[in-house]
Amino acid sequence: MISKAVIPVAGLGTRMLPASKSIPKEMLPIVDRPAIHWVVEEAVQAGITEIILVNHAAKGAIEDYFDINAELDAQLQAKGKESLRQSLRNVIPENVSVISVRQREPLGLGHAVLQAAPVIGEEPFVVMLPDVLLEAADEGVDLGAMIERYQNSGAAQVMVEPVPMDRVDQYGVVSLEGPAPVRGESRVMNGVVEKPHPEDAPSNLSVVGRYVLPGSIMALLKTTRPGAGGEIQLTDAIAELIGQAPVEAYAMTGKTFDCGNKAGYLEAFIHFALRHPELAPVARDIVERHCAH
Repeated sequence: MISKAVIPVAGLGTRMLPASKSIPKEMLPIVDRPAIHWVVEEAVQAGITEIILVNHAAKGAIEDYFDINAELDAQLQAKGKESLRQSLRNVIPENVSVISVRQREPLGLGHAVLQAAPVIGEEPFVVMLPDVLLEAADEGVDLGAMIERYQNSGAAQVMVEPVPMDRVDQYGVVSLEGPAPVRGESRVMNGVVEKPHPEDAPSNLSVVGRYVLPGSIMALLKTTRPGAGGEIQLTDAIAELIGQAPVEAYAMTGKTFDCGNKAGYLEAFIHFALRHPELAPVARDIVERHCAH
């Protein structure tokens, strides 16, 4: 059973400045909880029990969020606010652990993942990019389906979704041996390239930011040379893995939100506010009033 998820959170979040100047972008709220909470919750729903944050020295607030604040806990208990107290104590289930490793230099996603190698060892694991929030479809949690697919077939899984061809230069893009997979299914990949020019793109299937990978990817990352942007790209290591082991593109069924930029963050905030069990009526009224003007 795959139990470990690596979540790289060391980035400085320059696309979210000035908000991210003193607050980690992963701690910016999506309605009533920070974005990183949504990502960890997705991991837990998929059966993950060990969360490995690849962090930066200046972003200790992320680690603190998943710990118990003893002073606040005592104040809430003294004031009889037991329901709120328990909600804070149960940010993650008791059987789920969160640890942190450091990425001392911003050398790319591949380099960030490599920092978790001592914890991962030879085990298969999940990589989740915290900028991407996913809302599950009726079919279930996509990450859970990817893990099940890996365990049944032994093939690494890379989540993909189609994007307009004029935007492929913003993403990793996969090439396939056959037709594109239907929603909730996987197809064998024969290549992946980081941010290709539209005229050179092998398809319009972009990598979403969820991966299920074998532990052997770590050995490949150790020898991966800097690629696009002068960084060590996870995409390049996956491209090399394809020559050694099966890798499949999994077509997601849910909906994605890119919270790494202001427009995507705003969309996610509004979307989840309109679905919040308590705040949805208020959010709907606010949206309708502003649309009326």
